[in-house]
Amino acid sequence: MLPMRLYTAGIADFERIRQDGRIYIDKTDLIYKLSYESQFVFLSRPRRFGKSLLCSTLKYYFQGRKDLFEGLAIAELEKDWKQHPVLHFDISQCKNQMDMAGIIGALDFQLRRYEEIYGRVEEEKTPGTRFAGLIQRAHRQTGLKSVVILDEYDAPLLDYLHKPEQLTEVRRIMQEFYQVVKICDADEQFVFITGITKFSQLSIFSTLNNLRNISMMPQYSALCGITKNELVTVFDEDIQALADRYKCSKELMLEMLKQQYDGYHFSDNSDDIFNPFSLMNVFTDQWLGYYWFGSGTPTFLFEAMKRFNTNLLELEQLQVPSSQFDVPTEAMTSALPLLYQAGYLTIKGYDFNTTRYTLDFPNAEVKVGFMENFMARMMNLGNTDSRGFAGDFYACLIHHDIESALKAMQAFFASIPYLDFGEKELDDIAKYEAYYEVLTYVVFSIFNYRTFTQVKVARGRTDVVVFMRDAVYVMELKMHGTAQEALAQINSKDYAIPYQAEGKPVVKIGIAFSQETKTVSDWIIEKD
Repeated sequence: MLPMRLYTAGIADFERIRQDGRIYIDKTDLIYKLSYESQFVFLSRPRRFGKSLLCSTLKYYFQGRKDLFEGLAIAELEKDWKQHPVLHFDISQCKNQMDMAGIIGALDFQLRRYEEIYGRVEEEKTPGTRFAGLIQRAHRQTGLKSVVILDEYDAPLLDYLHKPEQLTEVRRIMQEFYQVVKICDADEQFVFITGITKFSQLSIFSTLNNLRNISMMPQYSALCGITKNELVTVFDEDIQALADRYKCSKELMLEMLKQQYDGYHFSDNSDDIFNPFSLMNVFTDQWLGYYWFGSGTPTFLFEAMKRFNTNLLELEQLQVPSSQFDVPTEAMTSALPLLYQAGYLTIKGYDFNTTRYTLDFPNAEVKVGFMENFMARMMNLGNTDSRGFAGDFYACLIHHDIESALKAMQAFFASIPYLDFGEKELDDIAKYEAYYEVLTYVVFSIFNYRTFTQVKVARGRTDVVVFMRDAVYVMELKMHGTAQEALAQINSKDYAIPYQAEGKPVVKIGIAFSQETKTVSDWIIEKD
């Protein structure tokens, strides 16, 4: 029997991981390289991607805890284990505070912990002056320069992202705290800042003009997360155990893990990165679940999508220059930067000729979770049983019972209140049809079926095309028209012909919607 393996799901303390004998993916060669290359470093990564564990590892490295690094790459690289004073702040403790006093109180709590070690001068009143005093005294008292780690620097800012007046005040408080990093640079050996988003240096780190942003550098793309090579080497026996659990081959299980949790890229030449939080939970639970979304979905993201009238139908295979998604948060003119920086979209390709990136959902876990949350949060579902519908709908599809699937969809659409997502009052036929296009797209995307809308063909545009595992659905939607007219349009304009080469049955579906009942009123199905 194999010895019990301990994973790191939800554990971000490097010391505990090493002392418990938990599995640790060795990133210390990159940590060593980074610590000698730069003094001020910023890294943006999605939530639950190992930023806090990275910060913890840096803390113990700079504290000179050589004992914790035995057997890791850095043990052979580092010859001089100096014990720097480390000031490690978890700024996420400033989240969910009711007012500015709460934010200051959260900073005060962490400042006092270090003031018990290095002291405090009475004249230091604000969080920033107290922080500066700590950095300087720690240097003087130890004879070694301070190391500053600011984890999740943007946490309190994101709470107020869509509340301009409060955001200005939060920015003022945090800027007074963060500007110390530049003021005290003579007392600092290394500064490491992490976050999800990229607030501009001018507004947050106003004087820190030498901050090195490594977020999109290929050489650091694997600093957080798990590469495919790391997965197949470190977790080989875990993949086999999971394959045994699901009664499939190890090769098939690896492909399932890839489809579900892989697909993140953080540069034009990035390693394929798996979500570490999800993988650790998979191996702990022995279950292919939706862990990343289950750990919480940030409200600020959906608020941004609503504010910028984001078109859900245009989020796949986006062709954009980096100037559209790698921009400061305050400079956003769309939700795209947040969708990328928060991990809902990722880089899928780069064209060196046009210098344009292709963005898309990273994997099935993110896409399916996103669509479920979109439906729940942005379509005013209230207590509508979307999960119950999803189960019924999926069961019908896998049994090729399209008739029953459409009946389930009819009942579900009837239960959805008016869609209020970046659209003005839907007062004409085209907008009503667009409304149902969105709903149809979301319903099929929840099951990770490749779904496209307004697909160009030789003689027009097909409303919806769905690539099932064993069939292709070609759909035409009509608001003021009949299902028969919709099907006739598919046939007369040869909408189905391009998909006959797929080697799968092509199912043509004409669907009529009622303006009065706001749901499916009739449908006709024709199979090749």
